[in-house]
Amino acid sequence: MKFSKALMAGLVMMVGVNAFAQKNAEKFEKLQIEMFPKAKEGYKQVYIQLPIAKNENDLKVEFFVGAEKSLDCNKHFLMGNIKTQDLQGWGYNYYDVESKGEVGGTLMACPDKKLTKQFVTLKPEIVRYNSKLPLVFYIPKDMEVRYRVWRPDTAMKKAVQK
Repeated sequence: MKFSKALMAGLVMMVGVNAFAQKNAEKFEKLQIEMFPKAKEGYKQVYIQLPIAKNENDLKVEFFVGAEKSLDCNKHFLMGNIKTQDLQGWGYNYYDVESKGEVGGTLMACPDKKLTKQFVTLKPEIVRYNSKLPLVFYIPKDMEVRYRVWRPDTAMKKAVQK
């Protein structure tokens, strides 16, 4: 009898946890990316799928295209650029990254000559948030795309008038 009560309590608890997890899980639109071109030689296609959010018009997405490198104490950046391309006939955009992975940076003296692993990037870009469309990138095989979502302050502030 004790075993069946414990089993029943465990099942009830599992169902409750599962229902809670499904309720609080991020919801995603079903995205289709088959219409985007295949990646060219030496490149890969990556994409960001954003979850459905309230007030998407208030949100922005900042993305970073870069690579992990061992670098000294200077400020570094990747050389190259990101071109926005139009997916003909669809009205969607995608991003073509042109970079050979070369790094530029400041020329400060680093007394300890210590190298640390850092994520160095091209110039980041900010785009509007849209959970209905993927952000599709074509990047060199040794790079990756990272992103963060920008949210507004809860209250608008008023400018000072002179």
